[in-house]
Amino acid sequence: QVQLVESGGGLVQPGGSLRLSCAASGSIGSINVMGWYRQAPGKQRESVAVLGRVGMANYADFVKGRFTISRDNAKNTVSLQMNSLKPEDTAVYYCNVRNWVRGSWIDYWGQGTQVTVSS
Repeated sequence: QVQLVESGGGLVQPGGSLRLSCAASGSIGSINVMGWYRQAPGKQRESVAVLGRVGMANYADFVKGRFTISRDNAKNTVSLQMNSLKPEDTAVYYCNVRNWVRGSWIDYWGQGTQVTVSS
């Protein structure tokens, strides 16, 4: 099992910044992907940014140039720096860890943290 604890959500004005953080603990495999997803009211959950242990990050088009994902493999943490926030970024943001276990990917999710962008 993997446990994820998120922090950093809140209310911010348009154009502002927030930083989300997620700490993972438990049975984190050596092959894994960490990332952030979001779900707005009435919409499906969507990928925001994901990052493997090595390699380049993969961003959704709607956050490219504004959000930056980073991770600390030694501490099993992943962060999302969000700049130039827009009202349409308002959503519950979820931390995700995807473990490669015996030939399959297994997903673990955090409890979610609310991000509200409003004046």
